[in-house]
Amino acid sequence: MKTENLIELIVQDSAPRWSFGRIVWHATVYGVIAAAGVFFLGVGFRSDISSALRSVRFLFKVLVALTLAVGAIGAVFRIGRPDAALERWSWVLAVVPAVLVCAVGLELVAVPEASWMGYLVGHNARFCLTLIPLLAIGPLIFLIMALRLGATTKPKLAGALAGLSASGIAATFYTFNCTDDSPLFVATWYSIATFIVVVVGYFAGDRLLRW
Repeated sequence: MKTENLIELIVQDSAPRWSFGRIVWHATVYGVIAAAGVFFLGVGFRSDISSALRSVRFLFKVLVALTLAVGAIGAVFRIGRPDAALERWSWVLAVVPAVLVCAVGLELVAVPEASWMGYLVGHNARFCLTLIPLLAIGPLIFLIMALRLGATTKPKLAGALAGLSASGIAATFYTFNCTDDSPLFVATWYSIATFIVVVVGYFAGDRLLRW
């Protein structure tokens, strides 16, 4: 066998079978399936889901959570590469808090000041802080595993984005159970729950994604 043929065989044998993008895509799908399993087996839909689907507030809540999930997953696709540039995904992620702030402002103008505390506290704050991190466990594990097969130069940020993606997936499912549709409630309690998962992802990234 000629030397150049041997080298070619070695290169072909060492080349990864899947691209990093495909790995993240599979991790996302498995993470969604894991969150769906926990949701359907242990959480379930709110009792008034049929009427909620006709509510603008409910649909807004779902759209915000879904936008967060899509934007963060897109960022994970980028951050796993050594030449990471988040590009348009950082703009997508910036839209979520901006839209929430606008929605909260409109709600504070629209409802009497005496009702503000009721909208803020809601009825499901404790469940929100529990179920979103619970639903995020599966997606976070799969995304961290995927990032370990990448080549990120920013392990802490990569872990935090994995946490943000996982919480976005989890929050999207949780919106179908939560009966508090107030933007003030969502901006407060969903954000705290998301922060918890992001912090876990940050430290996981620091520990597991270093070269």
